[in-house]
Amino acid sequence: MRKANQSLLTLAAVLSLTGAVGFAQSSGEATYKAKCQSCHGPTGMANSGAGKTLKVKPVTDPAVMKMSAAEMIEATRKGMGKMPAYKDKLSDAQIKAAVDYFRAFMK
Repeated sequence: MRKANQSLLTLAAVLSLTGAVGFAQSSGEATYKAKCQSCHGPTGMANSGAGKTLKVKPVTDPAVMKMSAAEMIEATRKGMGKMPAYKDKLSDAQIKAAVDYFRAFMK
């Protein structure tokens, strides 16, 4: 009986953790929301107040669409136009993950 209870508790714990992981944000999503969304908008359409004021191009703009991932990573690292450089604020992995998240809006 004790072994059955222990097995049920273990199963319940595993299922709880699995559910929590399923709802967790990716690191790219979290970084994008914290550092990029205020200007680029929640879906990359640059329809936020800051995005409109700064005339940020939406993800659907042809100039944005033709940029490679490497070019976007470099623009994020060094800054571009009015966008500040993030090389001293984010790790290379965080920048890549945020760019990957942004690029998913292109599909």
